[in-house]
Amino acid sequence: MKVALTVTDFIRRAELVYPDRVAVVDEPDQPAESWGSIDYREMARRARAIAAGLDELGIGVGERVAMVSHNSARLLTALFGVSGSGRVLVPINFRLVAAEVKYIVEHSGARLLLVDPELADALADVECERTMIIGAESDAVLMKFDTEPVGWEPDEDATATINYTSGTTARPKGVQLTHRNLWINATTFGWHMGVSDRDVYLHTLPQFHCNGWGMLYAVSAMGGRHVIIRKIDGHEILRRVEEHGVTLICGAPAVLNAVLDAAAELAADGRPIPGSGTMRIVVAGAPPPTKTIERTETELGWEFVQIYGLTETAPLITINRNRVEYDDLTPHERAQKLSRAGAPSFGTTMAVDAEGEIMARSNTIMAGYWEQPDQTDAAIRDGFFHTGDGGTIDDDHYVVISDRKKDVIISGGENVSSIEVEDAIFQHPDVTEVAVIGIPDEKWGELVTALVVTAPGSDLDEATLIAHTRGLLAGYKCPKKIEFRDELARTATGKLQKFKLREPFWHGAEKQIN
Repeated sequence: MKVALTVTDFIRRAELVYPDRVAVVDEPDQPAESWGSIDYREMARRARAIAAGLDELGIGVGERVAMVSHNSARLLTALFGVSGSGRVLVPINFRLVAAEVKYIVEHSGARLLLVDPELADALADVECERTMIIGAESDAVLMKFDTEPVGWEPDEDATATINYTSGTTARPKGVQLTHRNLWINATTFGWHMGVSDRDVYLHTLPQFHCNGWGMLYAVSAMGGRHVIIRKIDGHEILRRVEEHGVTLICGAPAVLNAVLDAAAELAADGRPIPGSGTMRIVVAGAPPPTKTIERTETELGWEFVQIYGLTETAPLITINRNRVEYDDLTPHERAQKLSRAGAPSFGTTMAVDAEGEIMARSNTIMAGYWEQPDQTDAAIRDGFFHTGDGGTIDDDHYVVISDRKKDVIISGGENVSSIEVEDAIFQHPDVTEVAVIGIPDEKWGELVTALVVTAPGSDLDEATLIAHTRGLLAGYKCPKKIEFRDELARTATGKLQKFKLREPFWHGAEKQIN
């Protein structure tokens, strides 16, 4: 017997086994009316109501619904209400500016756009067939509780979400993740992390970010409690860990750094650290320094877990979690072991090609890039997905990432296309040459840095040029540092030699990423 694997399985089990258990505690402080606390029976009911609302709007199976939102119970529920009814959810990074959102809405062909109230003015000029503000307006139209949704014949190979990611091109690519991709990623991730019905998960990771790495599905299936946090702050994270008994969070190294800083202030006042001995934190987006990993154990008393993957891999392909063999090591020695990207996740094969590029083969690999078959063929070939990251696989079969082959900078866990930033800087009339690179930064992992050559006689300064980019790019993509140069290193054919430009900043570093 073969039964289709779909995201509906996760919410269906939660409703069946844990109907009266609190499913989600929504963010209380938000521009839309908070949903407060709802149980899994109500969450499943609202997911079905969304499906019925889409039926009434005439949005059919396979059609796209875009959503630009901070973390919220509504976005969590839409993962099941939209995708679970055969439509395709397009969760969009809320940090993007209007031009970037406009491109994604148009490229995906979304028929409905749902916008966070906080972003309504900024995105007012983004056109879609139907646009609604998330909250009272969207609830009134989409929540059709009195109507049973039209049935969808489950298809595990159907696209469930299209997640746009910054790559080596100036335009983001739409990653098509199927129900099968998401199902296997979530169950594998949940298994590796030992997710159970006793877990309380705090949403420190943006839900749009590869659907919360799939942990949103895993926690739901096991009847765990979701606690929504809208804005990330170290002290607020620790407060909610204590208030709700949080046991698990995911995030970029910047989130962990914020928690460590807040915890240091608590310790200085002689106050206990919430979650000590019970919390586990999963970190990805950039490998944190060994010192940070060690501090997680010694100062927080939290378990540190590192994973590696990309949006294209749904994302889990390697995981590095403490193991019994490490029990007798010192915290520093354990941190060194945990600094590697990790061993292949269950069902994944990792390899390195002749040029040193990390490759993966797994059921979690995307179906392809939306309407970009040439990009798909370039990324998936010879039976493997080519990550664009350079590295090695050591004798323990653990992946070690050493360099990034693509021109992608990972800052605060977010992908930044250097080409896209260069294009924005070039739009300033005084700029004649520019190269954007990532340089090591303790807080953000990598700092977006621009090396710029200006026209003769120009008095362009750093502040002015950064301000120029803020009108064109999301804030996290804008350069944080600009250095003016007389010339930039190029090959005989005129190509930028970014490895030479990066060398002085990374001199002495064991790895060429941070």
